[in-house]
Amino acid sequence: MITHWTVKRSGIIAPDERLPWGPQIVLALQHAAAMFGSTVVAPLIMGFPPTTALFFSGVATLIFFVVTAGRVPSYLGSSFAFIAPVLAITGGHGSISAALGGIVAAGIVYAVIGLLVHVLGASWIEYLMPPVVTGSVVIVIGLTLAGAARNLAAADVTAAILTILAIFAVGLYTRGLFARLPILLGTVIGYLLTLLLGGTAGRNYGPVHIGGVDLSPIARASWLGLPTFTTPTFSWHAIALLVPVVVVLIAENTGHIKAVSAITGRDLNPYLGRSFLGDGLATIVSGSFGGTGVTTYAENIGALAVSKTYSTLLFPMAAVVAILLGISPKFGAVLQSIPSGVLGGASTVLFGLIAATGIRILIQNDVDLSRVLNLLTVGTGVVLAAGGYDLVFGSFDVGNLTLSALVVILLYLIFRHAPDATLIERDLPADAAVDTP
Repeated sequence: MITHWTVKRSGIIAPDERLPWGPQIVLALQHAAAMFGSTVVAPLIMGFPPTTALFFSGVATLIFFVVTAGRVPSYLGSSFAFIAPVLAITGGHGSISAALGGIVAAGIVYAVIGLLVHVLGASWIEYLMPPVVTGSVVIVIGLTLAGAARNLAAADVTAAILTILAIFAVGLYTRGLFARLPILLGTVIGYLLTLLLGGTAGRNYGPVHIGGVDLSPIARASWLGLPTFTTPTFSWHAIALLVPVVVVLIAENTGHIKAVSAITGRDLNPYLGRSFLGDGLATIVSGSFGGTGVTTYAENIGALAVSKTYSTLLFPMAAVVAILLGISPKFGAVLQSIPSGVLGGASTVLFGLIAATGIRILIQNDVDLSRVLNLLTVGTGVVLAAGGYDLVFGSFDVGNLTLSALVVILLYLIFRHAPDATLIERDLPADAAVDTP
């Protein structure tokens, strides 16, 4: 049964409480803004219609809200874990139907695991994925996506540099809500600077070239209309590439549940199975109609921590905002007019933040990197991701993101009970003198 919310006017607002409608709506809009940048950037990189992804992020959040009975405060947006395997299928252009089939298959596997966790309990997930594993997997996501950011930025290096500078300026010199949205606002500034300096056709400034912004599709687009729907097709190649992403989603979702539990003071671990199930069902629905795979969003967890308002009712309200934005073709045309260089600049910072978040997970959970097992686990996963390793068995292709995540989990599981002296104890005798400069 979905929870009931008690009205509270001040102080910390618990998940089963809400503010009066005025400030409640304002905070819901803030959550819509917090998810917006990542939810839009991910489909643009993959070649998905951004308004479709935005529309289904709202639908996904409503599904998640119902499945978790309104107990878990979370927004579901486009998952970056799907980017690398989707690009391996589509090359960033052409038909996305095969990729959608793989996304649906991943959602089915994810939902089944959610049911198992709900019935059997979450202890086995926690055993498989302690903080050293979840932190490593998040680092791996950021590093794996670095190549996609580089390719986008290479299309217009000047626009990418301007966007990165704008993101830093917003993040470092603004306060309040603006300071929470450096990626979104920096992308907007980069877009406007590219339009101002490059016009609609691009301009040269000596040896420096800056591309333009094609505004003609915006003028032709209507204000209201349904987003673009695409039906999936199913191929074993796409399924083999995308189903293993579930491992990453489980690690990501587990980390988010623990983070929300910490900031709300509520033990949400009993809802971990429901969280997986809701995320899996939402991914099935999104992929069935042309949307991206979805996941719980760290951006909104950060917004919860800043506002001290943990009301779960904020998220269906933010979902309605996303759905309304998703039914405007003109808004979609504006998003699709964002130059590749601007997206490259934004992606460079965003993917770096993802990797840095993984490092923060290690630090906040006091993961001891002087322990040999921890050090080897993190280091091996990082190199597999950064080096672009993959594993091919006939038509079954395990990409570097999934391979890295699987290796991290398996290595830690196999060797977690090995005698594990620290590096200092193993490398130096007890009475060894250490030279210092």
